[in-house]
Amino acid sequence: MTLHGYLDTLKGKRVAVIGIGVSNQPLLALLLEAGIDVTACDKKDHAALGAMGDNLEKMGCKLQLGEHYLEGLDQDVIFRTPGLHPRFLEEARARGSVITSEMEVFFDICPCPILAVTGSDGKTTTTTIIARLLEAAGHTVHLGGNIGHPLLAEADSIQPTEWAVVELSSFQLLTMKKSPHIAVLTNLAPNHLDVHTDMAEYVEAKANLLAYQSPSGRAVCNWDNQITKELSARTDAKVSYFTRVLDGLPSIGCYLKEGTIWYRDEKADRPVLPLSEILLPGDHNVENYMAAICAVQGLVPDETIRSFARSFGGVEHRIELVRERHGVRWYNDSIASSPSRTIAGLRSFPEKVILIAGGKDKGIGYEALGPVVNDHVKLLILCGATEAVIREAVVTAENYHGLEILTAEDYPAAVRLADERSGEGDVVILSPASTSFDRFKNFEERGRVFKDLVNGLPE
Repeated sequence: MTLHGYLDTLKGKRVAVIGIGVSNQPLLALLLEAGIDVTACDKKDHAALGAMGDNLEKMGCKLQLGEHYLEGLDQDVIFRTPGLHPRFLEEARARGSVITSEMEVFFDICPCPILAVTGSDGKTTTTTIIARLLEAAGHTVHLGGNIGHPLLAEADSIQPTEWAVVELSSFQLLTMKKSPHIAVLTNLAPNHLDVHTDMAEYVEAKANLLAYQSPSGRAVCNWDNQITKELSARTDAKVSYFTRVLDGLPSIGCYLKEGTIWYRDEKADRPVLPLSEILLPGDHNVENYMAAICAVQGLVPDETIRSFARSFGGVEHRIELVRERHGVRWYNDSIASSPSRTIAGLRSFPEKVILIAGGKDKGIGYEALGPVVNDHVKLLILCGATEAVIREAVVTAENYHGLEILTAEDYPAAVRLADERSGEGDVVILSPASTSFDRFKNFEERGRVFKDLVNGLPE
């Protein structure tokens, strides 16, 4: 079915779209331009929406806003925003509404192969590496999904010979009933447990990436992560693994040997990428490259992979070098909204760092963070709602050795403290181990504020 064919099925039906954020704005415009009866629902009131709400009403959109925006929904089709758990729409489903999402419809109508990436950590960098590698090899790529660009409205312009490369969150995968041609599962650890019912539901959502693959597909899974290794049994596709632990693999995939990423297929093993040619710091980025190399086998030559790795400097807010000033390197790792992300970031540097951390708690434990902070941090500056739980994790760890811990009222104060206490050769990194929602709209805003503060330090 084409996009226009799908829109034709909605003619004469009532459609609701939950959320008037960036990801749903192209969808709303698409539906309204097709003459469909649309109600846009959002927790914000009309004043908060401002001109956006006025424009939607001018286009013929009905608005259901405010605290009770989910009440009484009975439209024929309801598009769920990824951040809204399906349980909040059960009453509408019971009344006969079909619950779907922008990404689910895209999977139904996309005319080209889809390569999708998910995981607890590393999915954005891995998705970006894969898309850039395919482009470098001459493929036309449509990059989107959780990475920030909705693709549904563009579906009719996509050619069958092209590639859609998408990042998918657990929220997007919760209700998916289709899987991509190539599926990449980077790793799994406790995450988003403030939204998911429990860890089991989180894992089951991620499993949907693999569950509907055909034997002609490909799945890429992390051999070193027990959960992803177990989930690999739930696909009918051919599985490739990657590992940093084994000097060789008992299966198809990537492994490390003598400072180089090797790839094993049915015929032979071959060296693909020396670690010395990877510009991005950290063992986790070695894993990201391994996952990407497995995903693009047969699509991207090895020399293209090596050339790309030598020049790719990473994705914004992911151990992003902001500035070097007076011999001090400042890094923005605002994407680190969980302890596991911060742990990976700290392990990226050979030297001990000055760490700025803290934010909103999302219901996961911080115990694992404490020992790593003690081993890799020379000064800890805490700011935000999780200040107490991070401090407790550090001081109760068995390897606590009196690490100095400071509390800052806000980010300007945290940056000032880090500036005052750092000297030539030091690394200062913002890696919060918490979400941004105590003070910021999202991790991007948090990272930009941090970068502005750092770049505003006088020469």
